[in-house]
Amino acid sequence: MKKIATLLFGILVVGTGLTNAQSKYWITLKDKPSAQHPSLSPRTLSNRQSMGLSVDETDFPLNPAYLQALSDEGVRPLYRSRWLNAVSAELTPDQVQEVKALSFVKELVPIDRNIVINSIDHDVTKVQMAPVMSQIQAEVFGRAGMTAKNVTIGVIDAGFFGADSASALKQIFHRNGIKDVRDYVNTNRPRNAFFGSLETLSDFHGTEVMAAISGHDPNENIQYGLATDATFYLARTDHGAREFRGEEDNWIAAMEWMDSLGVRIINTSLGYAKGFTNPKENYQPDQMDGHTSLISKAAQLAADKKGILVIVSAGNEGDDRSWRIISTPADAQGVLAVGATNNKVWNRIGYSSIGPEFLPYLKPNVSCFSLYGTSLSAPVITGFAACLMQANPKLTNKELISIIEKSSHLYPYGNNYIGYGVPQASRALALAKGQPTPSLARSIKVSGKTYSLPLAEYADVSVSIFHKKDDTRVLQQESMRVQNGAIVLRRTHDEKRTTVDLKKEVVEIIWQ
Repeated sequence: MKKIATLLFGILVVGTGLTNAQSKYWITLKDKPSAQHPSLSPRTLSNRQSMGLSVDETDFPLNPAYLQALSDEGVRPLYRSRWLNAVSAELTPDQVQEVKALSFVKELVPIDRNIVINSIDHDVTKVQMAPVMSQIQAEVFGRAGMTAKNVTIGVIDAGFFGADSASALKQIFHRNGIKDVRDYVNTNRPRNAFFGSLETLSDFHGTEVMAAISGHDPNENIQYGLATDATFYLARTDHGAREFRGEEDNWIAAMEWMDSLGVRIINTSLGYAKGFTNPKENYQPDQMDGHTSLISKAAQLAADKKGILVIVSAGNEGDDRSWRIISTPADAQGVLAVGATNNKVWNRIGYSSIGPEFLPYLKPNVSCFSLYGTSLSAPVITGFAACLMQANPKLTNKELISIIEKSSHLYPYGNNYIGYGVPQASRALALAKGQPTPSLARSIKVSGKTYSLPLAEYADVSVSIFHKKDDTRVLQQESMRVQNGAIVLRRTHDEKRTTVDLKKEVVEIIWQ
């Protein structure tokens, strides 16, 4: 693949000006009938049992009497969500009032019609891809034979054009590693057109995401991803052109489909921030709280009740002064949100979204190098997680997140710029096997406004510094070079802690 598209989410607010125009809503229902049977595969049921998770009402179908009543009102459901006990539908203003009056309707939630995917063309070369493999210690998994064999991964993205002919993915198709695909944008498109129809350049994006998860080119002897022996379910839920809608209900439908098949790891390099048809209903930064958006609710439900490890790109709004923070569903506490670092100095690369200061938990969770968006750092960590699942299939999604965080190079001194930092395969593999790992962190309490930290063993090396107002919230980051065997730290206004990132170890300065 030479040309690809990186997803950056912009805004397009459109007013129709028509009194009879339809808008899209989730219609959430009050209850479900009891004594139903869940529509889940034996593999899903086995997964739930192994993780101690029970089947509950979120697995049961919707009430058929309610669906019939909606139909009698002229409402044609587009998607049905077992998890949310809801249907999505296009409603006129008159229908909105009629549906609200129905006794079994809990609430109506507007759905964004106009999330826009912008594309940037660039070339993918071994020079661009190789650094992250080295950064996360890919060779450690290779020596241990960890290739995500017998692990199934779901990928929710904007398109997978040309994946079946990409040299980096040929090995997946040769072994029939694609179990099934679904197109939620063009629902009538035949399966054999899933990889062959190009509508926008964003249709390349899922192909590159797959390469970052599991790509390997034997002719060039280049490894692009870690999970080279994984199998896949693929879902296309977003369209890259302005005249089409990128819809959150597609995303939820894809999640529920993959859950019903027993998929335990799902990568989604998509995110939503603003763009509702009615500007009053746009997401606001303070709504990136993990429980406002329906897709965050669905992602949290997937984590808590379905045992799914959802790995999400943190977002590319770090340079957008009107936003800056992560997008949804990366704000959900139960997902693994992945940011992006620079290459040589492992601090936050400029575009990578930061974690909201108001969250009571840390976001992003971890980060790794990506030159072209967090939509490419998330799949790298997806392959990382899949290798750990092969190493210990009994690990739950929450245990996997904990291991990945604890293996990262800043742990336990994470921050809202890059989370706990870059996961290290050597530490993660040991933790997955229940083996002890040495502590690579230390703290020093100091007083005054300056402190000279001795670093004789790091002579003439550039290190990353995070100045923080408390345990996790960054005031600013900078890079400093070790000179004369030390670095001199100068405390800034409101600074309570300073994290010194030495890659091989981390030093936390606690100002008294």
